[in-house]
Amino acid sequence: MLDEAKDSEEVIERIAGLDIGKAWLVCCVRVPDEERPGKRLQEIGTYSTMTRSILSLADHLHCLGVSRVVMEATSDYWKPVFYLLEASGLEVWLVNARDVKHLPGRPKTDRADAVWLCKVAERQMLRPSFVPPAEIRQLRDLTRYRVDLIAARTAEKQRVEKLLEDAQIKLSVVASDIFGVSGRAMLAALVAGESNPKVLAQLAQSTLRRKISALEEAFTGRFTVHHRYLLGKMLTRIDQVSSDIADLDTTIEELIAPFAEAVSRLDEIPGLGAISAHAILAEIGLDMSRFPTAAHLASWARFAPGVKESAGKRKGRGATGHGNPYLARVLGEAAVIAGRSNTFLGERYRRIARRRGKKRAIVAVGRSILTIIWHLLSDPGAHFIDLGADFYDKRTGTERKKRNHIRELEALGYRVTLEPAA
Repeated sequence: MLDEAKDSEEVIERIAGLDIGKAWLVCCVRVPDEERPGKRLQEIGTYSTMTRSILSLADHLHCLGVSRVVMEATSDYWKPVFYLLEASGLEVWLVNARDVKHLPGRPKTDRADAVWLCKVAERQMLRPSFVPPAEIRQLRDLTRYRVDLIAARTAEKQRVEKLLEDAQIKLSVVASDIFGVSGRAMLAALVAGESNPKVLAQLAQSTLRRKISALEEAFTGRFTVHHRYLLGKMLTRIDQVSSDIADLDTTIEELIAPFAEAVSRLDEIPGLGAISAHAILAEIGLDMSRFPTAAHLASWARFAPGVKESAGKRKGRGATGHGNPYLARVLGEAAVIAGRSNTFLGERYRRIARRRGKKRAIVAVGRSILTIIWHLLSDPGAHFIDLGADFYDKRTGTERKKRNHIRELEALGYRVTLEPAA
């Protein structure tokens, strides 16, 4: 029995394909031939990627009646072209370069790539990539830059610890955080020229004062003028980056203010906080109509296993593939944090981790979190309700659990007799 196919064979009449480089782009336009029905006309042109040239290209495409412009995601070179053409009123599609691979054996040039992209796109054989609206793009730039700054600060802190090790200052052995209040006071004293271990140890505060003798031993080293100079530079850089992160947080709060209600609902999910919610909204936006179902969102984020089947056999281990690294980072951290909680997600993480390892548990719980997020953003009136850590115990019948335990004990060589408790 033949079923109706879900795809459409309709050819897009007026379409353009762009092969974009840093300085130049090649545009191929294909339109119907009015004099010869069924035939098509093709125009190939080279344009500069400067603003005036792109605006001129937009006007030319409007004159030709082009209804869709398709381009590959080439580094960051596609962004200014995409934004300018989008602002001019054209329907612009960004497509994955992997989906537009050239047939082997054919010549590969910029012109050939533009023609091939245009031909594949006009037959609707491509899917557009997700490009968020302008306000979400701005938020995304800030949240991603914040991640980069935190990485830079962490790297600088690691340099400080390596420098102290070089000077035989074992502060990190005694203090769990050498950049806490006590640690920063001690490091500042080292930069100021203090070298007496007893004086440095007395700068400890709170519970760290219990380790005064250990601190005196840790500060007995060979901290030289050279080390003092480098430590001062490193601490200054750490403070500057911390100040920049604080400024970024303020700007992010201002941009996210219109979406405060969505942030508060995402904050209800175990493992997520306000900062995590900001990063997630910056990556996936608020309009879930772009993803028809939660499974589509999970697939786009590469939190769904790939399927490889041939001759009725599954091949490979169902790897998820490479998705959005910023989103994956946030979901991974949220999954680990949720795994420590007494919630449904925490119990789900622990059950999977016991059977299949922590890495698979992170992906599975990350997908669950992403599914919850899709439902919360799809329905403005929805709120998160935790199923509870005992959800699995309630669903597993008492008789089934009893049989499983008896079977395990009998496999160990025991004879089991059950008596009901009083």
